[in-house]
Amino acid sequence: MNVKRFIAASLAVYVVSLALGYLVHGVFLRATYDSLKNVWRPDMPSKMWIEWLDGFIVSFLFTYIFIKGYQGRGIMEGLRFGLIIGLFVSIPMAYGTYMIIPIPYYLALEWFFYGTAQAILLGAVAAAVYKPLASPAPIKRPATA
Repeated sequence: MNVKRFIAASLAVYVVSLALGYLVHGVFLRATYDSLKNVWRPDMPSKMWIEWLDGFIVSFLFTYIFIKGYQGRGIMEGLRFGLIIGLFVSIPMAYGTYMIIPIPYYLALEWFFYGTAQAILLGAVAAAVYKPLASPAPIKRPATA
């Protein structure tokens, strides 16, 4: 494991995850969330630091798992990894939450699709950043007679 590339990839995954999280939850799903105000914790904004911390930790775990199976096959490897992790995480998160709290089915379905899509993109980020640096071309020396 290349520690510098691991840290760089983990931080890139975290930053992209924050941006995607804002886009999905702060933009795309905002109207839905606003229509369900009685479902959410009234003090949720004061607890956002927990989301940022857990996202930071999960970004490192996500990247660590990726590099443990890293085969150097480029972005497609990251997309495949993201799909597997996305399904692994999004199915129980979306449908487990649907079972526990009174949210509409379409929100669970959106969480499933957006969560899977986010993981796919994060897998691509991990693959793009973790890839080995291109090795310099060998120096060609003129043949001597």
